Amino acid sequence: MIHRLLALFSLLLLIACAAPPQTCDIVIRNGSVYDGTGSAPVLADVCIDGDLITHVGSGKKLKGAAEIDATGKAVTPGFINMLSWATESLIHDGESQSDIRQGVTLEVFGEGWSMGPLSPEMKARMQKDQSGIAYPIEWTTLGEYLEFLEKKGVSTNIASYVGATTLRIHEIGYEDREPTPEELQRMTELAAQAMREGALGIGSSLIYAPAFYAKTSELTALCKAVAPFGGRYISHMRSESNRLLEAMDELIQIAEEAGVPAEIYHLKAAGKPNHGKLDAVIQKIEQARARGLEISANMYTYVAGATGLNASMPPWVQEGGFEKWAERLKDPRTRLRVAGEMAGDTDEWENLYYFAGPENMILVGFKNKSLRNLIGKTLAEVAVMRGTSPEETAMDLVVEDGSRVGTVYFLMTEENVKRQIKLPYMTFGSDGSSLAPEGVFLEGNPHPRAYGNFARLLGKYVREENVIPLEEAIHKLTWLAASRLGIRERGKLEAGFRADVVVFDPATISDHATFEKPHAYSTGVHHVLVNGVQVLKDGEHTGATPGRVVRGPGWEGWQKKEQ
Repeated sequence: MIHRLLALFSLLLLIACAAPPQTCDIVIRNGSVYDGTGSAPVLADVCIDGDLITHVGSGKKLKGAAEIDATGKAVTPGFINMLSWATESLIHDGESQSDIRQGVTLEVFGEGWSMGPLSPEMKARMQKDQSGIAYPIEWTTLGEYLEFLEKKGVSTNIASYVGATTLRIHEIGYEDREPTPEELQRMTELAAQAMREGALGIGSSLIYAPAFYAKTSELTALCKAVAPFGGRYISHMRSESNRLLEAMDELIQIAEEAGVPAEIYHLKAAGKPNHGKLDAVIQKIEQARARGLEISANMYTYVAGATGLNASMPPWVQEGGFEKWAERLKDPRTRLRVAGEMAGDTDEWENLYYFAGPENMILVGFKNKSLRNLIGKTLAEVAVMRGTSPEETAMDLVVEDGSRVGTVYFLMTEENVKRQIKLPYMTFGSDGSSLAPEGVFLEGNPHPRAYGNFARLLGKYVREENVIPLEEAIHKLTWLAASRLGIRERGKLEAGFRADVVVFDPATISDHATFEKPHAYSTGVHHVLVNGVQVLKDGEHTGATPGRVVRGPGWEGWQKKEQ
């Protein structure tokens, strides 16, 4: 009997050896495969046909029309940038170089502002405000914008929330008032339409005017409108400093009343007096999760944030839009009041000037070419140069530049950054554009997170400081993020999933961008495939632009496909 079994086994082995190999368009061989679930890596091959992964495993004969040797490298799903501001940079340059070179294959937009829906007045203002990157506005709805980008050609996939700020401006403009019932009804209808076009949910950014003027009830109504479509709520909360805990309560209340999952954009405890509040924030999140609410967060891997000088001035002076803001700043009495409020602590609005201080505020972006010699200097340094107070200097720069003036603020601690990275529900976003060190992109200094956010996680915090294991970091960059967004067929290395794949060297992946010299690519990522097309080969961009629109669970197309 034993002899017969051995003979049968030998026969089966011979048949297996004689079987023709499975053919693939691309085979990635001999890599340490991290499938995205958080499991330990396995030595395996990946077979890709068209835009799909068709096999992941070892011991099976595979023959590829093209082959990638991943010996000694990690093979992972493509990384998801949970907060991208590449909305305009991709119009100018669809190659998304600074993100592709870190392994990012999906850019997610919509922090308060989205590129649709737009009214004729909004289009006119956007056209007028363009600086450096100029483009025709050939769309009206959010869905049309995403399709415009896909048609134009982008290397990464793209997705978006619909912005609560955008909906408010569409119906109310820049006024500090509540919407009428009719206006709110139109806002909710626009939100529902965006969901049918593939939006992921509602995104808010509540420290900025005019978003600051929105009451909790308005945000709840918008979230209720997207709930039937599987939409989420994601928010740059009303405060990340003095009223951080109250802002957390508002986010949780909106999630509970609207029946939607909620996520915190770039979680932080900003300003030295507030650094110790992270414990209470985590406790609030865990208590909400324990009672069944899906509350989560994302972050960037730096102790400084970046926004504009508008985050240093009270919202009342900004009512009505930039032109009225700038006009008010020319009035001596208004300037005196604004300077006093900038210099003082307050619970009424988010005063980043007070928490960072002018010596910890780096000016990084100007519209006015004559002011670009100030890029890289602190507000305190420019104030000394001009012989004016830092508060007056900030107001003067806004008026002279005709913009909010891009500014980096140092607000957080390394200890809190590391604690947040460890949170099981944490994902990652750059909160920046996707750039290249050339042309129009060199007209300003971005926050280095635009070039290094994801490589910094994998190099500094995983390899060098052992904050979390590599498989956990990859899980947070891939399948955890994808499942959080409610998107399909991405985020895992598994047969049937879309072939967004990264091959990188865990021993060398590193960020090189600094606050002084931010235009520097990260290194260590060797190959990137998007929808089965190689976009990065041996560390160099191929010029391919196979990116697609990735739509949320409420997209009308899902219903059509499933009928």
